[in-house]
Amino acid sequence: MELPTIFVLVLVAFAIVLLFSVVKIVPQGREFTVERFGKYTKTLAPGIHLLTPFVERIGRRMNMMEQVLDVPTQEVITKDNAMVKVDAIVFIQVMSAAAAAYRVEDLPYAITQLCSTNLRTVVGSMDLDEVLFQRDNINSRLLTVIDAATEPWGVKVNRIEIKDLTPPVDITNAMARQMKAERERRAVITEAEGEKQAAIARAEGAKQSAILQAEGRKEAAFRDAEAREREAEAEARATAMVSEAIARGDVNAINYFVAQKYVEAFAQLANSPQQKTVIVPAEMGALVGSIAGIGELVGLAGRQQSGGSTPPPAPRSAPPAPPRPPRRPAGSVPVTE
Repeated sequence: MELPTIFVLVLVAFAIVLLFSVVKIVPQGREFTVERFGKYTKTLAPGIHLLTPFVERIGRRMNMMEQVLDVPTQEVITKDNAMVKVDAIVFIQVMSAAAAAYRVEDLPYAITQLCSTNLRTVVGSMDLDEVLFQRDNINSRLLTVIDAATEPWGVKVNRIEIKDLTPPVDITNAMARQMKAERERRAVITEAEGEKQAAIARAEGAKQSAILQAEGRKEAAFRDAEAREREAEAEARATAMVSEAIARGDVNAINYFVAQKYVEAFAQLANSPQQKTVIVPAEMGALVGSIAGIGELVGLAGRQQSGGSTPPPAPRSAPPAPPRPPRRPAGSVPVTE
């Protein structure tokens, strides 16, 4: 009774082990190599597969996704004998699982060492300035060399990037001083350019201002000349009208003309900004009488020309002149302002 039970349990266990050794499931992004009696026979793609029991087995489980390998930091001497510290990262992808599994013992270690040696070679053949400012050139040269070297291993090198590049301390200080001097030079040049543009703008503004002022003076002179011409024409017409009125015997015209000129002259004398005292002429009344006498003479001449028989009018005496004010002693100050 107990022997058949033990036999059944052993049989069930054997079946489970056999099932797991025969049925293989390959996940996505991986590939398995199959070995028959230790020899590579085929590669299993992602999915479920059946193997021959006790004859075939899984050899290597290869990662077919893109991988990132870190190249350790190393000191490299450049062409001009400068010591720099360089490290990098490399992106690889296995294209052939069989080649990557059976043509190199340790694939990540082999690629890391290959990158390190080629990094020394490429950086050592360049000057320090080229190393600092031509990282893309270094990356492209490393990619070409390493991709060609890893092709027999079934690996594709997609990218290589210089992650860090550290020059010596004294070189760093010299570069900082150089950068500061360069920025100061650019600042001085920019400031000089700004002053130049400002000077040009000011000169252009002064030029335009002078042109506008000259045009303004020209227009003002033209307007003044035109005004003087109009004034002269008006004065000539007024004089002609007064002459015609005198010829016709109109005494009021000459009286108005003489009085207007006298009042204008007296107004200019009174409105002078330096004038503090207005002196009224004592002969103003005599002047009015003289004007009246001139008017009578003009009227007499006109009547004589028109008829000739009219008796001459009785002579009119000029209105008495106002009393002359007493003379003030020399040095006295007038009262009226």
